[in-house]
Amino acid sequence: MSDLEQLTQSLARNLKRWRGERGFTLDALAARSGVSRGMIIQIEQARTNPSVGTTVKLADALGVSISTLLDYDQGPQVQLVPREQAVRMWSTPGGSSTTLLVGAEARGPLELWAWTLAPGEESASDPHPDGTVELLHVTSGQLTLVVEGQPYTVPAGTSATYEANVPHVYRNAGAETVEMTMAVSVPPVR
Repeated sequence: MSDLEQLTQSLARNLKRWRGERGFTLDALAARSGVSRGMIIQIEQARTNPSVGTTVKLADALGVSISTLLDYDQGPQVQLVPREQAVRMWSTPGGSSTTLLVGAEARGPLELWAWTLAPGEESASDPHPDGTVELLHVTSGQLTLVVEGQPYTVPAGTSATYEANVPHVYRNAGAETVEMTMAVSVPPVR
């Protein structure tokens, strides 16, 4: 695939994704951006490669950077956050504190899960609806997170976020039990 074809496919995928996450209809995005509904349809179907000006208008209307809208990454977005990169929000001399482990932009239903995975066990998940985001934090053991066939090592103290609209697996390949907390954000039904 040529660079131009890859760019066209990436823009089509990302425009549709961000429009869905923002809850914008084609008409709403057209009104917000000043780009015609027909042009948006052509872009989302990868039938045209729009001008830079058109792309900037769409990114601005969606509230994302142009680089986010043009992101070439073919796979799901997975972000690992090591313990030392988590953000301590406040603490007291008595030992109380809050730490932002990982965040993501998402709307809709939100679920919080506590997981235990015994050594040698795994749990596979079918793709969730487009726009579903999962965030997890491993508190003990070492999780192998497999997203669309790509394994990621998530040791204790590390957090991760990823788009869950592709097949994914939670695997404990180690000798220690994996304990983790996971939040799942599902887009609202339209």
